[in-house]
Amino acid sequence: MTNALANAARLRDRLKTWAVEAAYPIWWEVGADHAKGGFFEKIDLDGQAVEGPRRGRVLPRQIYAYAIAGELGWSGPWRAAVEHGLAFFLSAYRRSDGQFRTLVGPNGESLDDTADLYDQAFAIFALAAVAAALPDRAEEARNLAVIVRDRLMSERKHPVAGFHQSNPPTAPLQSNPHMHLFEAMLAWNAIDPDPTWRALADEIAELALAKFLHAETGMVREFFDLDWNPAPGVEGRICEPGHQFEWGWLLLRWGQLAGRADATTAALKMIDGGEAQGVDLARGVAINALLDDYAVHDDGARLWPQTERIKAAVLAAEITRDPKYWVMAAEGAQGLLTYLRTPIPGLWRDKYLADESFVEEPAPASSFYHIALAILEMDRVVSGAW
Repeated sequence: MTNALANAARLRDRLKTWAVEAAYPIWWEVGADHAKGGFFEKIDLDGQAVEGPRRGRVLPRQIYAYAIAGELGWSGPWRAAVEHGLAFFLSAYRRSDGQFRTLVGPNGESLDDTADLYDQAFAIFALAAVAAALPDRAEEARNLAVIVRDRLMSERKHPVAGFHQSNPPTAPLQSNPHMHLFEAMLAWNAIDPDPTWRALADEIAELALAKFLHAETGMVREFFDLDWNPAPGVEGRICEPGHQFEWGWLLLRWGQLAGRADATTAALKMIDGGEAQGVDLARGVAINALLDDYAVHDDGARLWPQTERIKAAVLAAEITRDPKYWVMAAEGAQGLLTYLRTPIPGLWRDKYLADESFVEEPAPASSFYHIALAILEMDRVVSGAW
């Protein structure tokens, strides 16, 4: 065993312990709204839930985080947590057409009825997690997911590939919701024989390889016009290191599934570029955004890119057997731990500034999906390499 792998394994153990002993308990005991249903969006760093509006993209993430809690070793009531989240999601967020609204109030009242593409992606993804974790709800979850998928295909299909952000179409088109749709399609493809899941995954992968990448650097762009050309001005030049890692991880998975060496090559180029250009060595963390010439666009460092750095590194290590990726995984885990050092264990800070201070604010629930999935993927690969 290499020292880098041993170091990654040690850090994996620390992250799993933190998740099982601290994070899962507090986000269920405090983070779940046991009176009105669903989950709070934030917990203060003093351990108190923060009331407020609840986004349609956050509750599915909490459902997912608890759906994999058993796999990570939490012996708490993870099934009850999944059922709790799902009940509120279906009652408060589901529109009459089967799609899911953007925002509700604390009592489940609609505050924004828009069915955003990004939110539909997370609905489909969470329903796959429900189907996998709760076999008795699998058929129901599948039927709900198919309704959303088919509605997107009938109302928002782009004539080239992918989907419009809204109906009627508005610019800019974005790669980010397609990334989460890609993740959702891969999740369903793994558990359901319907060939449409795989066909859509293939389509999004091909779209990414053909349209999303900057020709010279291989980095994924964020914003596009309605013909899938880079958006005008600075907007069309933004490339987020976290998304190099996240797209890289997904395209590595798809490359293995589809037998596509070109996807694997492109994914490794994204991952290597994100690591070489998008990590601030002083803080040891991936920053928020570059431009397509590697110039720094946003030197803040949110939590979520650190989790994607871990996922990309461990899967690249598994596929390539190159030990440099174990070094990257360990450094990514060390970076993530920086955010988890809070007065009350199980919470996190989200925004790490260039002056090496954190923004003092409540812990956002939206990060839990990123953290839990990174720990799960790190655990899977490290256990297999041990």
